[in-house]
Amino acid sequence: MAKTGPQRIPGAVFDLFFGTGQYSGSDMEVNCGVIHTTEGPSLYNYGGGASAPTVTSVPDFKNKRLVHHQHFDVDESARALVNKPGGVQTNQANAFQWELVGTCDPATHRSWTNKGIAHIYWPEPPDWAVRDVAALMRWLHDQHGIPLTGRSEWLAYPASYGNSRVRMTFTEWTNFRGWCGHQHVPENDHGDPGALPFSRILAAAKGGAVEEEDMPTAAEFAAAVMEYRVEDPRTEGTQYVPLKEVLWWTGANAAQAAATIKAQSAAIAALAAQLGDEVDTETVVAAVERAIAEATVQVRVDVTGPTNS
Repeated sequence: MAKTGPQRIPGAVFDLFFGTGQYSGSDMEVNCGVIHTTEGPSLYNYGGGASAPTVTSVPDFKNKRLVHHQHFDVDESARALVNKPGGVQTNQANAFQWELVGTCDPATHRSWTNKGIAHIYWPEPPDWAVRDVAALMRWLHDQHGIPLTGRSEWLAYPASYGNSRVRMTFTEWTNFRGWCGHQHVPENDHGDPGALPFSRILAAAKGGAVEEEDMPTAAEFAAAVMEYRVEDPRTEGTQYVPLKEVLWWTGANAAQAAATIKAQSAAIAALAAQLGDEVDTETVVAAVERAIAEATVQVRVDVTGPTNS
């Protein structure tokens, strides 16, 4: 089958191109796309191409854009799907395969945030990421005819893992055109990209404006941090409760509160950075300090009783 149309994505980087090497694929004519998430915060080489998709999109947080690293020609089979003996073809089923660097796992998102690792949590991507995903989808539609349609349900991870209700049958997959996730492909058990906001991306791909969300104030951000779920020190095993409950239980004093916010400053700064240049990180941190101080003051009042006037 001959390749038709442009095979190189405009503006793509070819530092990890495998289409001319050991793992080059078969020619085909793409008519559907499969979206994955890497579940890692950076680009890697897929075993020299042995498990590579067609393209990997890496977030450039400083410039608010996605950098597309192309691994195979558009009309060349990639290798990011499991293809079991018998059954149906997966990688060679005219599928454009797309890895988005980041995570769809809320537990991973929580862990990376606490460690200050900048990343995209794909169930809640920033506007610029939606814009760039939509732009490539639109190019693939215009140049290769992949329909701007897709599966209606994108399950949140981890419910999306395994033989879930959204996994296609062999017949559904063979007849499928448009966009789906790894979670939808038969003979596979992965649940990425989780609850991707596909309808929002699709609307942008069809020419709609990406709706910008209002920036939270420092006070709103502080309130969100207080509700952020952390490991509960009162229980054995891994359970999560809002940060304010942990502060309430420990009865931390003002000095301990200052130490707590200092220890968490990297995570808070990383969260603020992902909100955009308009956010004043120092103001946000100060607001979080105040929120923690207020919580611990309430603890002291409850423990010692109101101060006599």
